[in-house]
This record gives sequence, structure tokens and C-alpha cells, in this order.
Amino acid sequence: MTTTSRPSSANPAGPLTYTLLVLVLLMSAFPLYWMFVVGSSSEEQVFQIPPSVVPRDNFADNAHAVFAADNVFFIASLLNSLVVALVVTASVLVLSSLAGFAFAKLRFRGRTPLLLFVVLTMTVPSQLGVVALYILMGRLGLNGTLPAVILPGLVTAFGVFYMRQFIVAAIPDELVECARVDGASTVRIFASVVVPALRPALGVLGLFTFTATWNDFQWPLITLSGSRYPTVQVALSNLASGQFVVYSRLLAGALLATLPLVIVFVVAGKQIVAGIMEGAVKS
Repeated sequence: MTTTSRPSSANPAGPLTYTLLVLVLLMSAFPLYWMFVVGSSSEEQVFQIPPSVVPRDNFADNAHAVFAADNVFFIASLLNSLVVALVVTASVLVLSSLAGFAFAKLRFRGRTPLLLFVVLTMTVPSQLGVVALYILMGRLGLNGTLPAVILPGLVTAFGVFYMRQFIVAAIPDELVECARVDGASTVRIFASVVVPALRPALGVLGLFTFTATWNDFQWPLITLSGSRYPTVQVALSNLASGQFVVYSRLLAGALLATLPLVIVFVVAGKQIVAGIMEGAVKS
């Protein structure tokens, strides 16, 4: 009796694949490297022709100038952005997963029209609601404060729809019905059945939400105008304002504002990939 080995379904990557991956990596990392080159140069070196592609030794001085700027308050702005990003990310994960579970597994009147309305809100540009949102926050007395930045982002239509689609694909209806037959309440089903399966989706959505909130500029600029302690993106805008812009300091500040995102990607990247592999369908 002879046995035949099953051919592997995955083809090994060739030199062309690795070459393309290296090129993509270099192109992605080059903006960070260029920020460091400019941020470590003096203002005279920034404008020299041809430009230097080698980092200089002025980064510490430029970073100190950023933190010492009177109109920036960079440390406070970093802390404000961190608070806003963490609160918004936690809220989006909790509320979006709850709403996604309701749309995916619960039966209630008007579920389909309501889900359609949530999806349609993603087609409306956020700029259209800025004036109404500013008036609303003004009547609540929140303009110029961090809650005005946090409240509009506590839940997102994309997060609800993404969680709903993931729950539909990852959790069979039979599993939910079995838990209900065993006497589990809806809250227990969500906590014990749904949340463990949602770990890959929660990691991806959390990473995207944290990044988008940290990089948000338009609404914080509007509602925090005149505030001494804005978010970091508004602080960078203040650093770039004036009749004369010191680009070496500006790029040093931009690099400092980008480092938290790089750290988040480095720390959470492996966990997200591991979660995706753990939640992959096994054949």
C-alpha cells in the first residue's frame, strides 16, 4: 500500500517577493527617517543644496526648543492626545462590540433599517457636521475642553459595522442558541462566547481607532482654538504658525508626535497577528 503526500498549498516566496517587500518597507520608513534628518539639522543645513540625507547632531537642541516653546506646551499636548486616544479607543471597542453583537445575533424590530442607517452615515463627510457639532458643544459648555474632543468619537459607524460583520462570520447562530438553551443570559453570552472570539477584531479596530484619534486635527483645531493645552496635532500647527517657520524644530516635533504611534505598532503588532492566527479557521 502506497501513500501519497499532499502537496503544500503555500508556495515559498521567491526573490521578487522579498525585493518588493523590502522596497515597500523602505518607502514606508523613509518619511520617518527624513523627519529625523531634518529634525537633527540646523536651520541653515535644512536649506542647503543639495540636501543632506545623513542625520546631524542637533536633534536634542531642536527637541528642547519644541518643549520650551511658549505657544506649544508640547508635553501637555502629548498627554492630552494620549488621554483622548485611550478613552475614545476603549469606548469604541466596548460600544461597537455591543452594537455589533446586537445587530448580528439579536432579533428586534427595525434591526435592518437601523443597520442600513448606520452604514449610510459612513457616506456623509464629517465636515458637514462640524458647524452643528460646534454649536451643540457650545450649548453644553464644552468647547475648549477635552470632553468636546472625546464625546463625538465615543462610537463609530465603521466600528459597529466591522464588529457586526466579524461576529456574523466568526460565531455561528447555533453556538449562541446552545448557550441560551443552557440558561445563559444575553450578557453572559456576550461576555463568555462573543468577546473571546472578538479578540482579533478588537485588536485591529483598537489599533485603527487609536491611530485615527491621535492623528485627528480638524475637530480639535476647531473646538480647542484658543486653548493653552490642545492636542498634539494642534500643538504642531501652533509650532508651524507665525511669519517664520523653523522647519528643523517643526520636523523634530512631528517626529516626537509620531513616536507613540510607532511604539503602539511595535508593541501591538505581534499580538494582533497572533490573535488573527488564533482566530483563523482551521481546516
